[in-house]
Amino acid sequence: MRVRFHLPDFSGNFKLNLLFAELLERNPEFFREGVEIASFYGVFPPSIWNGGRTQGGVCDKNFVRGVIKAFNDKGIPLRFTFTNPALEKKHLSDQFCNMVMAMANNGLNEAIVMSPVLEDYIRHNYPDYKLTSSTCKRLNTIGGLLGELKKDYHIVVMDYDLNNRFDLLEQIPMEDRPKIEFLSNACCEPECPRRSAHYHSIGVQQIAYNEHIKKYPNLPFDAAKYDPEHFRDCPYSQRGLFEIRKLRTHISPDDIWEKYVPMGFEQFKIEGRTASPINVLETYMYYMAKPEFRDEARFTLLKAMENSGALTFK
Repeated sequence: MRVRFHLPDFSGNFKLNLLFAELLERNPEFFREGVEIASFYGVFPPSIWNGGRTQGGVCDKNFVRGVIKAFNDKGIPLRFTFTNPALEKKHLSDQFCNMVMAMANNGLNEAIVMSPVLEDYIRHNYPDYKLTSSTCKRLNTIGGLLGELKKDYHIVVMDYDLNNRFDLLEQIPMEDRPKIEFLSNACCEPECPRRSAHYHSIGVQQIAYNEHIKKYPNLPFDAAKYDPEHFRDCPYSQRGLFEIRKLRTHISPDDIWEKYVPMGFEQFKIEGRTASPINVLETYMYYMAKPEFRDEARFTLLKAMENSGALTFK
């Protein structure tokens, strides 16, 4: 049995994720059967190719090199969220993104793609990267999903509006099911009609942020100027673990082991790149720790974070 989790933010959650990976190695008895870390996903800011969540900040080359080595030495891929739908050809030559791709170009790391322009560029210039088809494509019909599975993707992330549509999931051929990835804890309102427009707005804001810091590195960035539809005010983005569990798109850990894995599915994504680290930690415990070991696993991880300086109470 393999239950492969893709976990959020190798950059912003670096210490948390590294310590969690070490906990899984050191105390496998804390965790459910078959749990694996399939990847840590995210970007090193400032990445103009980034999509799905606007991410600010600046990482230097030494930090980038150190993060790649820390996770790759454990055999864990980094998966870059290069899903900005607003990209143009002029953005393909971005120095920082190309530097990161070159540094991580070792055959282990991966990229999530949405824009055909960027996908073609990566395939041509960085052919050793495994590519994932992004949930941002809104593959919310069984026909669209089956068509995507015929293309050359390592993984296809299904639109989470289909998460619990077992009548449709049964139509996916058995040999394709290990390639399907489920976003298990989406905070977005099911069947939100503005989701695609929201993804595009996030992409526009990411481009504007990157251009801003090049010109005005010491001045704050006003994202509201690039958000005329006020997507940043969406209340659903603030939902925590316990609110998300009430949504019909939610996939519970019991469902993963009792329904999805027996059907042949094995890829599960946990979102949380812009969530509180405490919410991310609790979500890890919810999905991957055995219920009877959650308290001990949580305490052990929190203690390791405190000892490392990743968590302070001052």
